[in-house]
Amino acid sequence: MITDYGQTSMRLPPDARFSTICIHAGQVPDPSTGAIITPIFQTSTYVQDELGRHKGFEYARTQNPTRAALEGNIAAIEGGTAGFAFASGMAAIGAVATMLKSGDHVVVTDNTYGGTFRLFDKVLTKYQLEFSYVDTSAPDAIEAAMRPSTKMLFVETPTNPVMRLTDLARAATIAHTRGARLVVDNTFASPALQRPIEFGADLVVHSTTKYLNGHSDSVGGIVVAVRDEDVEWLRFIQNSEGAILGPFDAWLVLRGTKTLMVRMAQHNVNGMALAEFLSTHPKVTRVHYPGLPAHPHHALAKRQMRGFGGMLSFDVGTFEAARRVCNRVRLMALAESLGGVETLVSHPASMTHASVPAERRQAIGLTDSLVRVSAGIEDPADLIADLSQALS
Repeated sequence: MITDYGQTSMRLPPDARFSTICIHAGQVPDPSTGAIITPIFQTSTYVQDELGRHKGFEYARTQNPTRAALEGNIAAIEGGTAGFAFASGMAAIGAVATMLKSGDHVVVTDNTYGGTFRLFDKVLTKYQLEFSYVDTSAPDAIEAAMRPSTKMLFVETPTNPVMRLTDLARAATIAHTRGARLVVDNTFASPALQRPIEFGADLVVHSTTKYLNGHSDSVGGIVVAVRDEDVEWLRFIQNSEGAILGPFDAWLVLRGTKTLMVRMAQHNVNGMALAEFLSTHPKVTRVHYPGLPAHPHHALAKRQMRGFGGMLSFDVGTFEAARRVCNRVRLMALAESLGGVETLVSHPASMTHASVPAERRQAIGLTDSLVRVSAGIEDPADLIADLSQALS
């Protein structure tokens, strides 16, 4: 018996709800042992029955059952047609960029992740691709930036780290009216809180390193596609370029998606608790968190998201004050990355967004005095106590 890894489990009802899909989609018990967890197929090649006849697997760059299970799982979670797992989130974004050709134009969220900006601005412009960075929380700004040569609208929502939101339904309408694809980096929200395809997105990308894995022990990325032609191209480019996710990392992310819903529920609680605490602290000048009623996109967040998440940032007025907070936390850890069960703090201007020019950082509100928090799933009272002593 050959297991078709990557296909939805036969035990999964067609009207299954989100939590059930997270746990079961793409995964079937191993036929040789009955193991309920997808095995780690740590192999480089597969023995063929005879010339021209095999079991559906030829070479591990092209196909791997563990990776196929993860790709089927996340495609179902996001509501897409197919998923393609890559060695990192940036490799996933790079694969999406191969859909473009010389002379094409892309409209990008101005407060995009520093690594995304670096790829677009320092690498892809060498291939005669053009990028315009705009505040995509303003639909009029998106409209104004579109050109006849615009082939892609690349959006992050919420943005990293100032937490602006883009109206995905409006963005999809603008993109499709102009014949462009809408690509959404959904890393900050996770599909537990936001499913961009429901609002018209054509492609969704994630750094699986973050919430999908959730345990700070794997690096990876994934693209979920809707259109058949995009599925075929991504399958081709994944095999051609070879920046695949390894089987062990695929297995780790599969473990993570099983608890995605329950983890995100606590991330929501802790994110809100920290935001409310910081919003009344005398040494904090501003808090960026869409769950606060004062956030300019709070109403959109309530309409577009299923919770406000564990990501927030706050401004303490000066770089020295930000440095002291980052250095004084005890329970929290000073580290890059996000989305793990442990709480992390970082200084975006010198860490995640150091590749973004200073004048651009200032223009989007990413000040040298900004501290970012990825709220984990610890007891919120302990997290508040740690921030309180760090700010004291």
